[in-house]
Amino acid sequence: MFQALKRGLARSLSKTIGGQGRFYKKSLITIFIVSGIPGLLMGVLVYWMAGGRVESELLQLHYRQIEQRSQNIDDQLGNLELLLSHWAFDNKFDYSLNGFDFVRNFERTQDITRTLVAMQGSNAMVKHAELYVGGTSSVLFNPEYMKIDNRTAATAARYEPLIQGQNTTYWTQWSFDANRPDNKDLTLVHQVPGGSLKPFGVLVFRFDSQKVANMLNTLTPYDGGETFLIQNAGELFVSANGNTSSSPFVSALRDKIDSLKGNKGSFFMDWKGSTYTVSYGSLARIAEDWTYVSASPISSITSPVVFISKLIITVSLAVLLLAAILAWLASRRIYLPVKRLVAMLGGSATHHEHADEFTLLESKWMNLHNESLELNTKLTEQLPHLKDSFLHQLLQGYLNAYSEDDLRHRMERFKWDVKHKQFVVLYVQLIGMTSMEGNFRLGEEGLVTFAAVNMIDELAAQYFEQRHTLNFHDLTAGILLILPEDQSYTEATQAFSDDLKQSINRILKMRMTLAISRPVSLISDVPIAFERAKQAVSYRYFENVNQIIDMEHDNFAGDEDMELQYPFTQERELIQALRTGKEGEASELLVSFLEVLTCKGAKEIEVQQGMLHLLGNVQHAIMVSGINPNRLFKGANLYEQLSQIRESTRILAWFQDKVLSPFMREMSGRSDAQVKRIIEQAMIYLQNNYRQDISLDNCAEHTGTNPFFLSRSFKQVTGKNFIDYLTELRMDKAKELLRDSEMRINDVADQVGYQHTYFNRIFKKLEGMTPTRYRELSRTS
Repeated sequence: MFQALKRGLARSLSKTIGGQGRFYKKSLITIFIVSGIPGLLMGVLVYWMAGGRVESELLQLHYRQIEQRSQNIDDQLGNLELLLSHWAFDNKFDYSLNGFDFVRNFERTQDITRTLVAMQGSNAMVKHAELYVGGTSSVLFNPEYMKIDNRTAATAARYEPLIQGQNTTYWTQWSFDANRPDNKDLTLVHQVPGGSLKPFGVLVFRFDSQKVANMLNTLTPYDGGETFLIQNAGELFVSANGNTSSSPFVSALRDKIDSLKGNKGSFFMDWKGSTYTVSYGSLARIAEDWTYVSASPISSITSPVVFISKLIITVSLAVLLLAAILAWLASRRIYLPVKRLVAMLGGSATHHEHADEFTLLESKWMNLHNESLELNTKLTEQLPHLKDSFLHQLLQGYLNAYSEDDLRHRMERFKWDVKHKQFVVLYVQLIGMTSMEGNFRLGEEGLVTFAAVNMIDELAAQYFEQRHTLNFHDLTAGILLILPEDQSYTEATQAFSDDLKQSINRILKMRMTLAISRPVSLISDVPIAFERAKQAVSYRYFENVNQIIDMEHDNFAGDEDMELQYPFTQERELIQALRTGKEGEASELLVSFLEVLTCKGAKEIEVQQGMLHLLGNVQHAIMVSGINPNRLFKGANLYEQLSQIRESTRILAWFQDKVLSPFMREMSGRSDAQVKRIIEQAMIYLQNNYRQDISLDNCAEHTGTNPFFLSRSFKQVTGKNFIDYLTELRMDKAKELLRDSEMRINDVADQVGYQHTYFNRIFKKLEGMTPTRYRELSRTS
């Protein structure tokens, strides 16, 4: 099928080329040369380089990597030797261990165990850190304490020869399991006490075979090959692939290295049809030097370059074929650009034969031009909304990532003149919506703001040539003024502010606070000016009066030395009334609290912060009473809601409705039956999860209450403390397992949620005997 496709394509190309002129044929040949030959030449060149210079460079790089990585291994082994020697000379392992009673002096036994655990965790390759003390009372820490008796005599027999070693510190491969003598671990041994001529014990590092193999594998970063360590004058042999010293490939490598008679070097070796590059060197270890050997297939080193070069040749051939196809396709259309353009714009082949193509193109262009005018009209209608959206993003700081030039360019696209201009932000806040003379009710904030923004926009048009008003829909509005940079704006803004104040007072029956920012010359500084204007409004006097704050001249932050009037007494009395369930008294104290907080001269920000502080203390009292605030308030963000209220009457109504009333209803609805149900849930949770690490906190979280309330209620209902009940439950389960099962003491402790050592101690404290003794007595009875 493929051959038939090739023949068909060849006939089609021959027909097409034969029907064209000489220029077409030359162009097609040029396309073939330009698209195909460079790729072929590059592939051949890369392939040649891979076989010569690149291969040599890669081998040299490989040798340097092996040498560097062998030094890393040498450093790791040296650090392990220093670490073990350091601990061997520690006073924990001195002469006092000989004949020491580890059972009676369990504190030192635990200290030795913790030290061995720390030693074991000091290096990822250490599988076990062990201490063996010989003599008449032999003991083994691995790292837990284990006394050597008749049952474990075979264990002592595996450790005693280590004490008889000729060197104080030495490496060996040793079998610690008498039943599996061929299963040997790489082991670092240090006799104790350190420096003693008559040692009576050993500190042992037993290494994880897999992690040792992983360390050796760093010497051979390629698949295949062999890596091993061998002791020059000993039997120690470690292979990354798990081979033995007698395997044929290892034996051949050792014979070749012995024949070279050098401490380090590299060579090529042929083995079973493959060529290996071999690097070897010496590692200076305690008592005896080691030799490392790394053998890697040379094909693994050079194969990437060879593969890429072959791939380039293959791709070049494919590109050559593709170029022929593309050239053939392009040749059929390269002479018909006008026809293609007319067809793209909607013309028909029949119409082309009777009309001029350029007349058709002109007609199509006129249609597109009319559509463009229509779209431009729609854009003009939508421009105010786009400007609104842009200014909202600018003032809220969402365009901080844009540069000054980008911002100016965007504003100019929105038909603003910003060259040689300064910018002033006005922030207007309406107050007094719930006053007696007002025309509006709660819930109509959006309507009030809409009416105010219309008034602001009409008045601003009389004073400023370039301005834009933003509606924030929450009784606030913003105005951006764009003024000539050399023009004073004070008189105009003052006159505008007076007119706006009178209009809002007369028409809306409300008061306003207006902050005028300092002028800025950069558009990127406008968000900062806006935030400072909003901040200035929060420093208004908390009274239902008109206030105008000019940040250029006024100290809007007020008197910094003015003493804060916070009603601590009313706060304490209010919280006490809540705790005792006196709702009427709590409401009166809330009114008194707010009256003191909003005394003459108080600022809005001070009143808001004072009320937020009160809200936090009330929520704390609610939690202490055993009620979850998130459940009580249904996840509402009370702090955010309170921070949006700026009038004292609304603050009182909100606090009474959203905070005090729900708490009082909850307090009155609580009963002893509810408490008992909570404690029953807690007891069921303990019975189902006593094996886990249970605390009072997570049990309280499970039952939906707080730890203080759960602890107090648990004692009232059960007559027992939480921890005493949990301990008694675990001890009952442990005694049941000791009587009715053959589980080890360690497993029993784990089954009831205790560590082994702590389980023995608390069992003996509560039962007057050890778990083992309890099991013996229960079996006897």
